[in-house]
Amino acid sequence: MEHIIVIGGGPAGLMAAGQAARRGFAVTLLEGQPRPGRKLRITGKGRCNVTNCTDLNGLIANVPQNGRFLYSAFSAFSSEDTMAFFEGLGVPLKVERGNRVFPQSDRAEDIVDVLVGFAKRAGVRFRFEKARAILRAGECVTGVELASGERLLGDGVILATGGLSYPLTGSTGDGYRMAREVGHTVTQLRPSLVPLCVQEEFCGQLQGLSLKNVLLEVLEAGRQKPVYREQGEMLFTHFGISGPLVLSASAHLRKMGSAEYLARIDLKPALSNEQLDQRLLREFSQNSNRDYSNVLSSLLPAKLIPVFVRLSGIPAAQKAHQITKQQRAGILGLLKGLPLHITGFRPIEEAVVTSGGISVREVDPKTMRSKLLKGLSFAGEILDVDAYTGGFNLQIAFSTGYLAGIKWGKGEEK
Repeated sequence: MEHIIVIGGGPAGLMAAGQAARRGFAVTLLEGQPRPGRKLRITGKGRCNVTNCTDLNGLIANVPQNGRFLYSAFSAFSSEDTMAFFEGLGVPLKVERGNRVFPQSDRAEDIVDVLVGFAKRAGVRFRFEKARAILRAGECVTGVELASGERLLGDGVILATGGLSYPLTGSTGDGYRMAREVGHTVTQLRPSLVPLCVQEEFCGQLQGLSLKNVLLEVLEAGRQKPVYREQGEMLFTHFGISGPLVLSASAHLRKMGSAEYLARIDLKPALSNEQLDQRLLREFSQNSNRDYSNVLSSLLPAKLIPVFVRLSGIPAAQKAHQITKQQRAGILGLLKGLPLHITGFRPIEEAVVTSGGISVREVDPKTMRSKLLKGLSFAGEILDVDAYTGGFNLQIAFSTGYLAGIKWGKGEEK
């Protein structure tokens, strides 16, 4: 019986191991953490956005980095298949805004538990030890060397070690090193779905302030069309901005370091400029003898008012009836486009996913097998593919893991 060694106990590794074992192979899964699926347990703030309920074209459209490479993987195991897989294992799912799919329990633990249970029932043997190197003889894989020095022999290896984000969960980048050592190219690694650093120091004063139902727009210098524009929730931090909108925006900033980006926050996206101007006129008229800063309390969160007053350049104590048309236009402009100059990403360790990885030119998209070394396959975040938020990155893990598992040796289609 052929022996497959899967390195990495995340979603891609668990799926690959379980699928290969179901097809009659002896499978050993190596995981350096005490428990498998540690990163998966904290995804989606512990709720786990399992996939996105969309079709093949929808999946590919949300993978800006080498999306077409995933055509076969998504075709073999679609978002519909992912939903059927988990519901078939006893985890009811629900579809929320943006077609995001979550377990009805809102517990990521439920997803991890059924994945681990699936692998165990299929016959996967778990060993909680770190892999140090892939063993080879000529152009063929022969096994894995463990950190202890032990050599675990096998007919092949599926490398599913994840990226560099959240290293405490086991995503330490060891897989990239092991792949390089056997001749594979690793493209430039950078954070994606990550908080952003900004130039404006006032963000530190606003630390902890969450803005709901705002519209975030990001523009690249010299271009008119925004690279990102979406409505939702964001958060100010001591270094800049974070939250769902910001993480999503970061995936679109592909030229960070070589291009300048400006973020603008529309604090009142439900109102047009004309409607908001009429509201300002009404507020200033009804509160004509109140200080300007006090009138803003009906428009802005209390923590934001001192910063907004300073940015507007209007004295806080100026009476509402003294606000000129020009000053009102400035207030309107700030409410509809509070500017923030983006200076960079937060460290890759804080990213949800890693952009970059094993060059897809060296991987067969129909099998996930290495084109360079017989007996080696890849699955999940270690590949040079990454997607926007909304369940797409987990779908990549499940689809590539599935394909790597079923395409081992003479593995059959589902």
